[in-house]
Amino acid sequence: MQLEYFHLIDRIVDLNLDEKRIVVEAQVPKQSTIFEGHFPGYPLMPGVLLIESMAQASGWLLLGLLKLERMPILAAVKDAKVRGSVFPGELITIEAGLVHEGSGYALTEAKIRVGGKLRANATLTFTLIPFPNSDMRGFMNSVAERIGFPQQAIAHD
Repeated sequence: MQLEYFHLIDRIVDLNLDEKRIVVEAQVPKQSTIFEGHFPGYPLMPGVLLIESMAQASGWLLLGLLKLERMPILAAVKDAKVRGSVFPGELITIEAGLVHEGSGYALTEAKIRVGGKLRANATLTFTLIPFPNSDMRGFMNSVAERIGFPQQAIAHD
């Protein structure tokens, strides 16, 4: 996890396109400038970054389902709940599942767990757009390789 660059997913653990579910992991860094202000002497992963982590996990699920032909852009966050703190050094597991996709939008439900305990969850809506340019598509391909996105998931039949 590189908080400063919004790279919040370290690896894809499981991508099941038939079940429309994904599981990813991320190691919260022990040190980050973000923790200097959030909060001095009691560092916590900011709630907004927990939501972004769930959005990124959901985004990779959608990229797989869409075979990297369209790009998901976070459009709405509903019913977000932070149920417990996430601390520096913890390993988070994020699960996301597709609830609905159609008419250029997709809806997912995502959960963050640490050691099996629920720490956050949300319902997320995405706009599905064409990739704006080949540079963006290339960047997403390089990130996919770094996090272990299974290329066979997007192979065209």
